[in-house]
Amino acid sequence: MNTDTELLADRFQEHRGQLRAVAYRMLGSLAEADDAVQEAWLRLGRTDADEIRNLGGWLTTVVGRVCLDMLRSRAARREQPIDETFVPDPVIRPLPGIDPEQEVLEADSVGLALLIVLETLEPAERLAFVLHDLFAVPFDDIAPIVERSSAATRQLASRARRRVQGAAPSADPDLGRQRRVLDAFLAASRDGDFEALVALLHPDVVLRVDAGALVRGAAASKVLRGARPVAEQALTFRQFAESAHLALVNGTVGMVTAPEGRPLSVMAVTVADGRITEMYILADPERLDRLDFTAGND
Repeated sequence: MNTDTELLADRFQEHRGQLRAVAYRMLGSLAEADDAVQEAWLRLGRTDADEIRNLGGWLTTVVGRVCLDMLRSRAARREQPIDETFVPDPVIRPLPGIDPEQEVLEADSVGLALLIVLETLEPAERLAFVLHDLFAVPFDDIAPIVERSSAATRQLASRARRRVQGAAPSADPDLGRQRRVLDAFLAASRDGDFEALVALLHPDVVLRVDAGALVRGAAASKVLRGARPVAEQALTFRQFAESAHLALVNGTVGMVTAPEGRPLSVMAVTVADGRITEMYILADPERLDRLDFTAGND
């Protein structure tokens, strides 16, 4: 690698974290996000970097364009709308001691609930919303990517924003309160205490389990609604509660279950008013194998 290439690689590396964050919010897949970032690097290598005034902005719009193409390709391949059991790839990190500074650090995380709502948007709507609302990219810069006027791009983002605000569940942002609810849920699961589980669940709680296409039986993908059915599901898998530990899952307190050290599932939840209102479980063995669990171990 010559000196110019090394310097360009160093400059690219400065932006890699932000680019991956953009791509992850666009695609909901960590592997695809890495592919999109790699494609941006390849395109940069085919460009005269000296002519780029704002490298970060240029790379962000390139990643946005790559992700838009990937979303459109994905939509073209998909014969049916996305299944309601779908759970995006979770980002797992260690559960810290709860303190205000850490809460500020986690404030930029994107929850699985938002990613699930983003999956329902049209590709251009998703791009406009993600780039403008989440990363403050001006509409004038987004418009050429979606091949629309700035005014039309603004309308795309506005439409997406209304969908997100109408569908994303309200949540308690306090990690300490989230942890207390999850600690109690885990204790009730281990004790087999059905009524304690029901008390921790909102009456209209929704459980979404994504186990992939190959898993059958009680562990198969499903959507359950209501505190008692969800509590019954938790007790069905009570034997795995002993091998579960709390972790940060997309910036909120969640749970990783790993009997004998092998990840079996990752659960994220939405907590509001001291009760769980939404539960998202990824238990697809193929996708779990691709996740990085080293950062989420106690």
